[in-house]
Amino acid sequence: MCVPQKTHTEELQTPVFFVWPALCVRVFTHSTNIKALQSRGHKLKSMVQVSTLVYLLGGLLGLVLPLPVLTASTPASMCTPLKTLNDSLSHRRRYMKHNFPINYTIRVHHEEIFRLSNINRMRLQVEGLDELVLQRLWFQVNQGVLKKIIRVMPERHPSRPYTTELERRFRDAEGVFVQSHPAEVFQQELPETIQDTWDHLTEEPDRLPESSWRYASPKSLLDNLCNTMHCLFSECFASAEVQQDYCGVSHWRKGRKKDPYPES
Repeated sequence: MCVPQKTHTEELQTPVFFVWPALCVRVFTHSTNIKALQSRGHKLKSMVQVSTLVYLLGGLLGLVLPLPVLTASTPASMCTPLKTLNDSLSHRRRYMKHNFPINYTIRVHHEEIFRLSNINRMRLQVEGLDELVLQRLWFQVNQGVLKKIIRVMPERHPSRPYTTELERRFRDAEGVFVQSHPAEVFQQELPETIQDTWDHLTEEPDRLPESSWRYASPKSLLDNLCNTMHCLFSECFASAEVQQDYCGVSHWRKGRKKDPYPES
C-alpha cells in the first residue's frame, strides 16, 4: 500500500491513489492550476490521457507477467509403486555398502551420476521446464544405473537378489508412469539441454570417448536415485506435519544424522 508523503506545498490537495502490483501511481489535483491546464487546449489534455493510460497498462502487465508456470501434479497412481520402491531403497546401505569391498566403484555414464544439483541446474538453464520432462529423464538415467550394478554382480553375490528385486520395482513404477500420461507426451520434443543428456545416455558404449565415463560406488548411485526421486515426486512423500524441501541438499545432509527411512 502506498502512503502519501507530507508536503509543504498548499497547492496539492486530495491525493488519489491507484495501487497496482509492482506499481503505485499518485495523482494529485492541483486546485490552483486547473484553469491553466484547461487553457492549454485539447493537445495537452490528450497527452495527459495517454500518459495515464500508459500507467494503467503498466499496472495490468504487473498483474499478468509474474504468473508462475504451472506444471502437472504427480498422478495419485504413481505414489504406490514409488513408495514400494522407496521401501526397498531404505535397505541400500546394507546391500550396497557392506557387501562390497571398500572403495569399490563401477563405470557409468557421466550423466548417470544424477544428483539434486543436476536437477536444480537444468531448472535454471531451461525456463519453464516441465517437471514431467525431468521425471522422464529420471527414469531413463536410473534404468541404466540399475542394469550396470546388476551386471557387475556374480550370480551368487549376496546383494544380487536385492538389486534384482529393486530393478523389478523400478520397472513397475516406470510402467505406471507411462500409463498415467497420454502417448503424445512421450513424443514431444525435449529441450536442447535435456535432449543432449538423453542422447548421451542412449549412445552405444563403444562409441563414447573415455572422457564420457565416470566411476561411482553402487551405494552413491542408489543414494542419488533415492534423493532425486523424492525431489521429482515430492507429492508422494509429503508429510502432513512438516513441510520438507526434498530438492534441497541441506535436507539430505541433516538426514544423515537422523535417517528418515531407517533400515530394519
